[in-house]
Amino acid sequence: MAPLSERTRKAVAAHRADMAALTKELVRIPTQNPPAENYPACAELLARRMRALGLRAKAEKIPLPKSARARGATGTKPEPRYVVRATIGTGKPTLYFHGHYDVVPASRPGQFDARQRNGNIFGRGSADMKGGLVAMLYGARVLKELQIPLAGRIELVFVPDEETGGQLGTAALFGSGALAPGAIGMLTAEPTGGAICNASRGAITMRVTTKGKTAHVGLSFRGVNAFEKMLIVARALEKEKRRISARKTSFHIAPDAARRSILLLGGRSEGGTNFNAVPAECSFTVDRRINPEEDLGTEKNRLLAILDRLRRSGVELEAEIFQEGNSVAIEETQPLSRALAQSIEEITRCAPRFEMCPGLLETRFYAERGIPALGFGPGLLTVSHGPSEYVSLREMENCAATYALTAVKLLAKESHS
Repeated sequence: MAPLSERTRKAVAAHRADMAALTKELVRIPTQNPPAENYPACAELLARRMRALGLRAKAEKIPLPKSARARGATGTKPEPRYVVRATIGTGKPTLYFHGHYDVVPASRPGQFDARQRNGNIFGRGSADMKGGLVAMLYGARVLKELQIPLAGRIELVFVPDEETGGQLGTAALFGSGALAPGAIGMLTAEPTGGAICNASRGAITMRVTTKGKTAHVGLSFRGVNAFEKMLIVARALEKEKRRISARKTSFHIAPDAARRSILLLGGRSEGGTNFNAVPAECSFTVDRRINPEEDLGTEKNRLLAILDRLRRSGVELEAEIFQEGNSVAIEETQPLSRALAQSIEEITRCAPRFEMCPGLLETRFYAERGIPALGFGPGLLTVSHGPSEYVSLREMENCAATYALTAVKLLAKESHS
């Protein structure tokens, strides 16, 4: 009998056309977030396709906290969110295949048209991460086809709201008790370009708003310029940025400049009403990305202490934290890490590299509950969110086979190599 890796690869390849068709169908549903559009249509398509492939699947509303139902997450609509869940196998040991179906907004017209060319599928969300969702779905499907008995179960969990912090998606699911805290592992299909992301940065993201008093430009002495107050705050934070930028992570990430800890000022800024009026209010975002060696609470308190000092000096300001998440770091020797690395090498004939993701991953929600979690998926981070986003069908097939093989290594009742 052929090795399991070869049988798995062939089983996935037989679904190549269907995988391409489903990816294009998903890309054509513009699940832009913000403002959280077309979630029900995408969730129902995924659930319907899962059931057609013989998986026990359903789309259901995510229980949201009262505060979220009242006002929604920053920049999103306070409308129902849907999780799509499917299982294969039975028993207590659980391996999660996790992904998100929301995408960042289109940056130009036609990005949701979904085109296939030279073995790639182009369109918004193809890499991040609808191609990854399809790879996970078919990874589970081929395990069913190959009739490999599992001493546990795989649970596919596809969520919304990852692009705005996950509070109305994965965080709400854990908060409601809908996800098992004792699982043996989680894989998420973020586009990693063939690498295994065993670490990712944490984040503290806030909006700082300075207050002033409006007045006509000719009577500006009667006003208080909120923009000038904002510059005072920005200069104080810029000093903190220089201190932070001297730190570097020990985890692998290239180039060397990417190892530095991050404080981004003014990713979004706004204020004022017209050129001839003193602005009464100005705001800007502060995005602090912490390396795994840093402590979230310590770094958060440093930022808040700077703002408190400025308040005491007479700067009227408000600060709203709208994203907060711990960094994640999983050992390369952990069983999930070894199983995934071995599976990748068996499928691709290349040993994978471990590296830190420069962004924030939903692995953090699982890791916070003691569940080892890794990022690995088709596509390139360098094209995700960009104007020419695409995913390779070959990479989707490799990932689908890798997911299946990893699950076997962790859950199979007996050896099938």
